[in-house]
Amino acid sequence: MNKLLLAATMKLAGAALALGLTGQAATAQTNTLERIRAERKIRIAIDLSVPPWSYKDDKLEMKGSEVDTAKLLAKDLGVELEVVPTNSANRIPLLMTNRTDVVISAMTITPERLKTIDFSKPYSGISTFVAAPKSMVIKTPADLVGKKIAVTRGTTNDADVTRMAPPGAEIVRFEDESTTMTAVVSGQTEVTALATTLITVINQRSPGKDLEPKLLLQNSLFGVGMRKNETALKEWVNQWVEQRLKSGDLQAIYKKHQGADIPAEVLKSGT
Repeated sequence: MNKLLLAATMKLAGAALALGLTGQAATAQTNTLERIRAERKIRIAIDLSVPPWSYKDDKLEMKGSEVDTAKLLAKDLGVELEVVPTNSANRIPLLMTNRTDVVISAMTITPERLKTIDFSKPYSGISTFVAAPKSMVIKTPADLVGKKIAVTRGTTNDADVTRMAPPGAEIVRFEDESTTMTAVVSGQTEVTALATTLITVINQRSPGKDLEPKLLLQNSLFGVGMRKNETALKEWVNQWVEQRLKSGDLQAIYKKHQGADIPAEVLKSGT
């Protein structure tokens, strides 16, 4: 065999191998739902430091709206639930390295995240604000100059505050929502960026803080996070979201833990 023929043969063999591996990878991804059903277990990443969304109570039992949502999804799928502890910074890395099957962790659907992962239809949501004591005058981003703003690293709040904050404002980042709230309660900072429900939690823990929303960051819609090309899994989860919104179960979970009605935008987008 001459050198040109040998080179061409090796090139074709290499291409065939690459195509085979690519096909195997795609098949592995699209068969995640099949694997979950075969193993009778679904791994769901949840941040257990974000009350009332997801947390551990004084008996170390998992509670919160995200926990109840994950339990309901696993029950309807007919499989066991395995909770994979996560935080705002490593939710997507856990998903991309196949250490979890899906993420249900108050994760906002954003164009930036959609470049990396897929989301289901919205099943929940919340509004987020820059919050501060009622006595503090903050009407525009310019009023943040000279102030420390507590925020959780890797969240949409982090990205929104980074865009909003003027020169002279200091953004203090913490690794999870629980630590961010503790920083405010303990007096490390007076200003923070959080969901309305978490602002309420701080006021309940420390009424003297008297926090109120000052500047709207965004109205967020939460989706179940999945890897790209999980066609069967995404289709099943989307149908599940539609059915559970129509039945009112997701609204009941939200009302139970958040003390408010599920945002109307969730119902418009999820059904």
